[in-house]
Amino acid sequence: MAEVTYEIVQHDGGWAYKMQEVYSETFATKEEALGAAKIAAVEQRAPGETGEISYQDEAGQWHEETSRSGDRPSTVVKD
Repeated sequence: MAEVTYEIVQHDGGWAYKMQEVYSETFATKEEALGAAKIAAVEQRAPGETGEISYQDEAGQWHEETSRSGDRPSTVVKD
């Protein structure tokens, strides 16, 4: 099983969470960024329906994949 780590960092004059090199929106406080990261982590683990997903990698390339409903990663939030 894959593991996704959300890290709380200072970013763009405020605070954000990031996964690898992808940043969330900027929040005014660290606590707001932490709360948003915890929500994102829970949503990432939740099973859904099998469907197509698209995502952008670190190099800016877009990818299309099929995501199975039960194929969910474990998640960690690092404060």
